[in-house]
Amino acid sequence: MVQTIPVALKEWAVAIEALRSGRQILIMRKGGIREETKDFQVESDSFYLFPTYEHQKKQLLQPEYESDLDKTLENWSAEDTEVTIRCYAELAEDILIEHKEQLDRLSGLHIWTDTFAEERLKWKRTKPLHLMLLRVYELDEPVSLPIKPDYIGCKSWIGLESEALSHTGRKPVLDDEAFRKAVQSVKSALSQNE
Repeated sequence: MVQTIPVALKEWAVAIEALRSGRQILIMRKGGIREETKDFQVESDSFYLFPTYEHQKKQLLQPEYESDLDKTLENWSAEDTEVTIRCYAELAEDILIEHKEQLDRLSGLHIWTDTFAEERLKWKRTKPLHLMLLRVYELDEPVSLPIKPDYIGCKSWIGLESEALSHTGRKPVLDDEAFRKAVQSVKSALSQNE
């Protein structure tokens, strides 16, 4: 029997909380500086969400989400030796964004400022921005893992070495109908004025 290592996508802790609470279903990716391929690629259609803290900044969040950032930092320290995994996600759709106008139509559907979203689009200008629509599940019990050297650095995907992840259940943060409506909201916003 082949054991596969669980895959995780690294994302800002404040964004994971927005996903976990059902306030948004999307994330935007272009890739980390240390991506093996130099470009972002979807490595798995299902994965855990690994919270990161270092690059979060209030000025990159819409004002109503700034206090959420404070909450994610309350018990965090750069000296932490463990990380807590609370969410699992399934990729519902990977939409490639190439124009600022597309991003502008999505501004009410995520936590980031329009300026930050645009900066993500402009980075690696010749490559599209991945708009990942995620069906997110909250773990029945959060799982704490030791932070290994392989987890550190500007890369999107990591393999998690933990048997504990396979023993915890999970439930969707949005029911089927609410998730369908959230996906439709994104698609409707993108199709405006096309």
